[in-house]
Amino acid sequence: MFRKLAGGVALAAVLLAAGAASAQDFSAERISNDIRTISADEFQGRYPGTEGERMTLEWLQGQYEAMGLQPGGPDGQWLQGVELRRFTPVEGATASWTGPDGAAHPLTVGTEVVIRAATNDGRASIQNAGVVFAGHGIYAPERNWDDYGDLDVRGKVVIVMAGEPDGELFNGPYATNYQSAAYKADEAFRRGAVGVLTLVQQPAGSPQWQGLVRANSRTRTMTPGAADLEFSGAISHDTALAWATAAGLDVSQLPNVADGSFMAMALDGVSLSVDASETVETLVTHNLLARIPGTERPNETIIYSAHWDHVGGAAQHPGVEGDNIWNGAWDNASGTIGVLEMARQLSQAPRPERSIVFAHMAAEEMGLLGAYAYAADPVYPLETTVADINIDMLPLSGPTRDIPIFGKGQNELEDRLQALAEPLGRYVSDDGMPEQGFYYRSDHFPFARMGVPAIMPWHGWDWVDGGRAAGEAAWRAKFAADYHKPSDEWSADWDLTSAVENLTLLYRLGLDLANSEDWPGWKPSSEFAVVRARSDAARQ
Repeated sequence: MFRKLAGGVALAAVLLAAGAASAQDFSAERISNDIRTISADEFQGRYPGTEGERMTLEWLQGQYEAMGLQPGGPDGQWLQGVELRRFTPVEGATASWTGPDGAAHPLTVGTEVVIRAATNDGRASIQNAGVVFAGHGIYAPERNWDDYGDLDVRGKVVIVMAGEPDGELFNGPYATNYQSAAYKADEAFRRGAVGVLTLVQQPAGSPQWQGLVRANSRTRTMTPGAADLEFSGAISHDTALAWATAAGLDVSQLPNVADGSFMAMALDGVSLSVDASETVETLVTHNLLARIPGTERPNETIIYSAHWDHVGGAAQHPGVEGDNIWNGAWDNASGTIGVLEMARQLSQAPRPERSIVFAHMAAEEMGLLGAYAYAADPVYPLETTVADINIDMLPLSGPTRDIPIFGKGQNELEDRLQALAEPLGRYVSDDGMPEQGFYYRSDHFPFARMGVPAIMPWHGWDWVDGGRAAGEAAWRAKFAADYHKPSDEWSADWDLTSAVENLTLLYRLGLDLANSEDWPGWKPSSEFAVVRARSDAARQ
């Protein structure tokens, strides 16, 4: 029988989790000392592929071995190798388009179009591919939205608009995944397109276009598991208008792309040719995984995750005077040690029915790449991964009433967390910063996009002593002072009370899941519900 939590958390389950968790004892002092260890200057800012990585992972492995945990990586190893392919454009890319009259029109790369072949083999050679305009390029069945309709885009180049329609249908101030360029590329690739061009609704001389041109020349690391298109890029407003005119379209008469009435249309008679290449180099880094095997359903897995990396030191930031090590004590030595301390506590509890994995992800600061690599090549099937509980930057404050989470309203994990928090006089809230798009910016997200329910708690602002005004002001000051700066260093003055409170709740949340038969799901309005539904049979 398909097991799924229908609504909220049963009281009995909460009491069971609380009882089983009663022996836990998170130590603020130990957490602080361990953060101090791996954020010391000797660890060189923990940049992937460096001596700082080796030291960090060696230290973590030693901690897990001392606890008696099993290696959780492939083939009984501690480490999962992650190969990151880095692409740099080669000068000389060319592009041209042909209209219905058969005349070829060379395009000036950098003025009329920008092109990258930063996928597959770093080589794009496309001849006379048809062109279609797909509006925002979104297929969202839970919102009754389909920009593609029945149009066949196999072998074609898809033009999409950036972002997503405004309004409550797409979560109002909180953006959905549909706004991202990665989603649009994935959807176009899934439908057989060979390339995606983003329409920039500004002329080539605009600051927006010029900024895009500058960014386009930089080295780009391919996201593991990303759409394997032949090329991607952008076209300016003037170029798009020329193509539409050649195809006989009056753009003033097109259906509204923002109200759901638009359907993708071919630019009849217009085709595009592209020739571009990139140099490719590979950076090897590693995820580290430890495991507590389940006693009854070991193939069902709960994951606690955190990224171990930061942005490095002098080698990665040449020319910096003074302090040239980005220690990353808060971001994310704190989350790394949060997961380690979680493992320490859970290793002392009775073994759970399901397995629990503690995953230390690489290269988050480069774009969540270690987590994407795991999701693309999981050690434990994602279909039977119950949840991912991610920890990134522990809160540094006294006790709080609120437990903000990224992605409130996405899945049922928040209902379980609320049920555990409520008897303590606490409540789950959103993160309060919709403009940041936080749900899509940490290591829980690669799990979510593959359908695994994922949650990440954040820093509470509603302080027990001082209220929300004091809590928000303190957080904003700390963030402005230290986020991604060399000043992000360990301090003996840190107050880890809120961190211990949150870790205790996450401990109970994970243990409840590990000793149940429930499969927390996505809420009907979530863009990830349809992804999870594709593997329903694996959880019956």
